[in-house]
Amino acid sequence: MQAIDPKASSPAFLQPPNGSSHKSSGYVPGRIVPFRPPPPPKSQASAKFTSARQEAHATVVSSDEQRRQAEASRKKRHKNTLICFAISSFSFFVALAVILGIASKYAPDENCPDQNPRLKNWNPGHDREKKVIIKQGDLFRLNGDVTVHSIVIQDGGLLVFSDDKQGSRNITLRTRFILIKDGGALHIGAEKCRYKSKATIILYGKLDEGDYVPTFGKKFVGVGPGGTLELHGTRKLSWTSLSKTLHSSGLASGSYTFEKEFSRGLNVRVIDQDTAQVLLTDKFDTHESQNESRRLQDFLKGLDFGRIVAVAVGDSAAKSLLDETRTTIQNLLGSKLIRGLSYRQAWAIVGVIGDGDCNESLKDYENHNTRGRALAQREFFTIDGQKFAVRAFSEWVDGVQKSGFQVEVVHGVILNLLEDVSTWKAEDQIVVASTDYSMHQAEEFTLLPCPECNRFQVKVRETPQFHHIGEIVDGVDMRAEVGVLTRNILIKGETEDSCYIGKDCQFFNYDTFGGHIKIMKNFTSVHLSYVELKQMGQQVQGSYSIHFHCCGDVDEKGGYIYKTYLDGLSIHHCFSRCVAIHATNGLLIKDTIGYDTLGHCFFMEDGIEQRNTLFHNLGLVTKPGTLLPTDRNSTMCLTIRDRVYGKYVPVPATDCMAVSTFWIAHPNNHLINNVAAGSQDAGIWYLFHKVPTGESRGLFPETKAELTPLGIFYNNKVHSNFKAGLLIDKGVKTTNASAEDPREYLCLDNNARFRPHQDADPEKPRVAAVIDGLIAYKNNDHGAWVRGGDIIIQNSAFADNGIGLTFARLVLFCLIFCTFLTNLPYFGM
Repeated sequence: MQAIDPKASSPAFLQPPNGSSHKSSGYVPGRIVPFRPPPPPKSQASAKFTSARQEAHATVVSSDEQRRQAEASRKKRHKNTLICFAISSFSFFVALAVILGIASKYAPDENCPDQNPRLKNWNPGHDREKKVIIKQGDLFRLNGDVTVHSIVIQDGGLLVFSDDKQGSRNITLRTRFILIKDGGALHIGAEKCRYKSKATIILYGKLDEGDYVPTFGKKFVGVGPGGTLELHGTRKLSWTSLSKTLHSSGLASGSYTFEKEFSRGLNVRVIDQDTAQVLLTDKFDTHESQNESRRLQDFLKGLDFGRIVAVAVGDSAAKSLLDETRTTIQNLLGSKLIRGLSYRQAWAIVGVIGDGDCNESLKDYENHNTRGRALAQREFFTIDGQKFAVRAFSEWVDGVQKSGFQVEVVHGVILNLLEDVSTWKAEDQIVVASTDYSMHQAEEFTLLPCPECNRFQVKVRETPQFHHIGEIVDGVDMRAEVGVLTRNILIKGETEDSCYIGKDCQFFNYDTFGGHIKIMKNFTSVHLSYVELKQMGQQVQGSYSIHFHCCGDVDEKGGYIYKTYLDGLSIHHCFSRCVAIHATNGLLIKDTIGYDTLGHCFFMEDGIEQRNTLFHNLGLVTKPGTLLPTDRNSTMCLTIRDRVYGKYVPVPATDCMAVSTFWIAHPNNHLINNVAAGSQDAGIWYLFHKVPTGESRGLFPETKAELTPLGIFYNNKVHSNFKAGLLIDKGVKTTNASAEDPREYLCLDNNARFRPHQDADPEKPRVAAVIDGLIAYKNNDHGAWVRGGDIIIQNSAFADNGIGLTFARLVLFCLIFCTFLTNLPYFGM
């Protein structure tokens, strides 16, 4: 019993009624008193001693037993406590993991711009007249297709394309232009949260319609001061090379087609099962001669097991076809119809010696016709895994007998590649570069599903028309480059079916007024990765596929924490350049493809662009354009004369005809691991502006480009260019046309000589320009043409060029570990 003592904080223990007041000497308040037996009676004195001993013994035994029991009980309670704690802890952490897992599944990812909880879903619908302004407080998430007149994002406005983890969105935005400025931002994905769905921006409008926006023009995505453009598609391998030669027709031996009228008898083809090569062709006139029947019998018996045999009747083959020959055909090829073959019946078979299986067809002859073609076909695999078909046919059509054979690839051609291309998907478009003298042997293909392919293979729908080398030939790497053109973020210019207005129509039969992207100085942030640009650029000055316009320093030197870059872009079928670097320094361009474009592709404009890095880019099929004299071909050069003085007639070979895949207007830039795989004129051209040109004219001091040391030039490849693979020579005319010099401003000029010195100071020591690891092959005129000094070319190879290497008027040159194969090296002064 307990009672609360109001004067004390501890309970007071009261004596129970009718109970003993005896307390043991070990009593402690608050503890239960141990049980004691009552004292013995006084009359039992004789047993007192014995009873006392028994009591004492029982007391000792009882005390030990109690201690043991207490200890066991304590241990049991401790054990149970630990078990309960472990179970409780485990249950807690399991529950916590489940809760966190559920929470993480539905919690927004802070790296993904479309998961910003402040965004509002936005879908303005389809209205070609609607001019949208996204301003302060407008934080929009685009969820569906939109068509508007234009979009201006400014004053803190934000537009983000919606995405999901499954990549199931398919959003198309159509507009005349998008202008981002003054704190505005456009995001599609992010570097740490790449866009998974399909996003398409279509820029529409014709040259002779729509509003002109000062500085930007028409049909554009523009980034002005304070603007942010962040586009980040799904990462994929941008380009690689063949690891095995891709043959025309897809077969090493080529496809085979034969057709002939009235080739009487049994026409036979024997095909190698491993290579699809036609090994033997013969004709046996079993209509006229039994000896021919016996010869056919011996011929078939002499073939190796496993050989593919195709047979087709020409005209008639039954009259002298012996029974034993029919039996041989039946036994060796598995024919079930040869026994009944009669006069002028059309019969064809494809079988395998010793296989017992075949495909055959028989058509009756009636009224000079067979009412259809007797067609036999079987499919096989080469030793490399390429599927091919063997066909044989025979028929009568209006009294004319025809028979023939065909061997060709079916169900796609397999390409073997150097790197893992598992990121490439069915229906992606790829391009395979030419490895011949003509850049026009580059071919486009569509990928097919290929469950039988390994991660270094793809299958294409179309049959190759040209031979593409996939080997290292005599130590020279001639493997064709293969680039994937498809990205899941696409910016595309909408064009008309044909050229419709302007001077361009005399040079192009298609519409060249595409879209363009223009970035101005003092932008906040611009990073583009794994974006596809198609039908971009215009034959209008300053309207290029991507144009960094007078941006100054765009790296750490310009105050940008994250270096401005273009990474993994696909720029193809465009109408003006690939990337224009205009009065811009410190830009990184890597893993980018420029294919089938007009004018200089990777282009430095005013001769003052420095510290830019071009790393592992592929440019191919660079065609002439009209904008600059150096862009033009002979016809354009002679026709476009509105900027020459008087009646001057340009000289194409010296004024124009310089279009290049890499046009490098200042030596202080870095080219590493790039390939120039086909240009109308040059692959890589270093030239030297005496003074800044274009919009930089008069704003900067003398460039001293001729005196500036060369940046890094390492492991670049040039091939299939018409004029030269690499050119280091010349400059451009830096004065306007006049009576004294009637040539057009910025035409080619022979006024520059590269002579690099330390700090671009002619009073300081000379600095050698090092060309390291250049591979030049199958360039029509020159593998490389170099003028100036000092020049060191090392670890390089020249093969199958018109002239391997020309040094023109050098002060000093040096060759170290260079290879020359089947071309003429020429050293001139």
